Amino acid sequence: MTATCWPRVLTLLIVLGFAPARDAPGEGAEGPAGPKSPAKPSADSQSLFDGKTLANWEVVDKFDFARHGKVDVRDGAIVQERGEPFTGIRWTGPFPKTDYEVTLEAKRVRGADFFCGMTFPVGEAALTLVVGGWGGSIVGLSSIDGEPAVENETCNHRDFALDRWYAIRLRVTGDAVRVWIDREKVIDLATAGRELTIYWEMEPTRPFGIATWYTTGAVRAIRVRRLRDSGNP
Repeated sequence: MTATCWPRVLTLLIVLGFAPARDAPGEGAEGPAGPKSPAKPSADSQSLFDGKTLANWEVVDKFDFARHGKVDVRDGAIVQERGEPFTGIRWTGPFPKTDYEVTLEAKRVRGADFFCGMTFPVGEAALTLVVGGWGGSIVGLSSIDGEPAVENETCNHRDFALDRWYAIRLRVTGDAVRVWIDREKVIDLATAGRELTIYWEMEPTRPFGIATWYTTGAVRAIRVRRLRDSGNP
């Protein structure tokens, strides 16, 4: 267990009364690093969202997603309203297993927990990138050697404002998983010899999906590209 994550998480849970926060309206500010409009696509990347429809996406309705919130397209983004506990979508088209990079922009619209739980393949295994979990500030990968994001070495804290877009970049190669948020590298995990798994609740979002937990979130500019080599950028 990392020494930096649990103390703050416990404090947040105490403040929240050991229960997930209810949705509450709020206003966020676009920070200087936050994208105010969708990023320009890379020429060699494939768009997974046309900005208008849910083509090739399905709303997940199994297991803990049975009481999902409404999912629709608004202002060029996929909005996933708060579920009880999950709302999620799954990509139904082809998706690479390794040597690829995903970019997207995500924001928390209402609520106080993760607004982007991205499940993705790592070879034959899978992981979930949690953005804004465990009370709203945890970023990490679940699970590494059986330890969830809040308890393994990928855990780190970041403050996320309401209604502010964050640029997320995920790179999967044969030997590592790397993550950037607003161009800052936040995760660099060597995967050799590690056990990579996901929570059973996230299984319906495989091979690639995006979920929220007791939170309304939005995503846009979702793209994937295959890497010509597996080296560092």
